[in-house]
Amino acid sequence: MEAPHNSPAAETAPNPAGTDPASAPNPAAAPASTASAEHGGSAGGAGAVPEAVTVALTVTSPEEMQELGRRLARVLAPGDLVMLTGELGAGKTTLTRGLGEGLGVRGAVTSPTFVIARVHPSLSGGPALVHVDAYRLGGGLDEMEDLDLDVSLPESVVVVEWGDGKVEELSDDRLRVLIDRATGDTDDERREVTLVGIGARWAGLREALG
Repeated sequence: MEAPHNSPAAETAPNPAGTDPASAPNPAAAPASTASAEHGGSAGGAGAVPEAVTVALTVTSPEEMQELGRRLARVLAPGDLVMLTGELGAGKTTLTRGLGEGLGVRGAVTSPTFVIARVHPSLSGGPALVHVDAYRLGGGLDEMEDLDLDVSLPESVVVVEWGDGKVEELSDDRLRVLIDRATGDTDDERREVTLVGIGARWAGLREALG
């Protein structure tokens, strides 16, 4: 998992051929009030922060994992933090690829291992996707800011692989995605996926996924 010392810390997905960067939608253009309204809409009213909401799913193929990502993208909003947990080959990047498709962002979503973080700007005026591999990060907001990401995190969807114990302070509200696969030498593509919505933002997770 070690990256070369001269590898960049962060990278922005390139424009497709023939696209004028100046004409691309600005992912940070959405007003801050939009994110607040969308987050507040899932809180279910004022009061105590609800307990974590858990949704368990079974995925039987990489195609289904990618489709799950597209489904999740429909309920994501600027400022959301998604933490992916699972061993190598579990399907974390495949899920993120579906998120990118659902959000309509620029560039192919691949593992950001060698750049730590990759920014995928929106092609439709929505939030950018910030895809982070936190395997080598010590953790904390300061270290995320040191990546010099050319994007505002509160106005983006931030997806972090290997983020447990490292990025929780980025947001009190976060969605944890735990992916379990069969152990041992097996070609079984079945995955048990557990979604854990933490905080008022995710109180309606179960209903949102339908």
